[in-house]
Amino acid sequence: MNSVIYKKKAPLLLFLLPAFAFMMVYLYYPFVRNILNSFVEISGLGTAAGAVNQPWYSNYVNLLQDPSMITALKNTAILILVTIVFQVGIALVLALLTDRAGKGAQFFRTVYFFPIVISGTALGLMFNLIFLYKGGMLNQLLQNIGLISDNVDWKDEKHFLLTMLLPVIWQYVGFYFVILITGLNNISADIYEAASLDGADGWKTTWYISLPLLRNVLFTCLILAITGALKVFDLPWVMMGSGIPMDRSWLTGTYMYNQTFIRADVDYGSAIAVIIVILGVVISQLANFIFREKDY
Repeated sequence: MNSVIYKKKAPLLLFLLPAFAFMMVYLYYPFVRNILNSFVEISGLGTAAGAVNQPWYSNYVNLLQDPSMITALKNTAILILVTIVFQVGIALVLALLTDRAGKGAQFFRTVYFFPIVISGTALGLMFNLIFLYKGGMLNQLLQNIGLISDNVDWKDEKHFLLTMLLPVIWQYVGFYFVILITGLNNISADIYEAASLDGADGWKTTWYISLPLLRNVLFTCLILAITGALKVFDLPWVMMGSGIPMDRSWLTGTYMYNQTFIRADVDYGSAIAVIIVILGVVISQLANFIFREKDY
């Protein structure tokens, strides 16, 4: 039976307008304003926009010639690949194992999801203590078991990428784990029962039933991983800061923040933000083209 509210469109519009107005004020207007800011000169935070840049696209030309921006794009590309392979990959393995855990499944769900609850700033400080050059937990551990004799600088040119990416991977595995375990729970038990009657058991049901039916959920995780990697900020910034390590460890999110709030080059930071959005849309659409969702 159809409800009267769906026959009359006016009440629907009445409830939709506040949400639409909120999005216009706090999402769409700032986004359009940010695009316009990238073409004008803004000398500092809170200052009015000046004249249009000469030429108007000069910020985007500078981005192509900025070695720090090129470094940020390279590191972000690595982060996207690492996120897809390890964050989503580890989350998938944990979800499949937890789904078979039986009575202990709820315990593992809580444990794996817990890092998401912790603030990125707190995690950054914790990992700074772990990777500390002198007296750090990791150096002490490796020295005690005899793998190293001297302290290792985990933020030097050889190790900085691992030091920066490892905490990011660890923090968000639980996020994708929850999405994937929910997808597994939505698969009907009748399908597994029918497969068992046909002789399929163990990992055959995982390969031929669970993974194909998780395809659309995995695609959602893929899009979230791509867009999340492009804008990740808090944990890498706390760990690396704006000092010397950042010369080689910029990400698009941290470099945009540095240009906007540290150097107060607001119009240049706005141009970086536009590039981040464009990259997110393009890469997501490319992933959508390659991994099209299917109806089962």
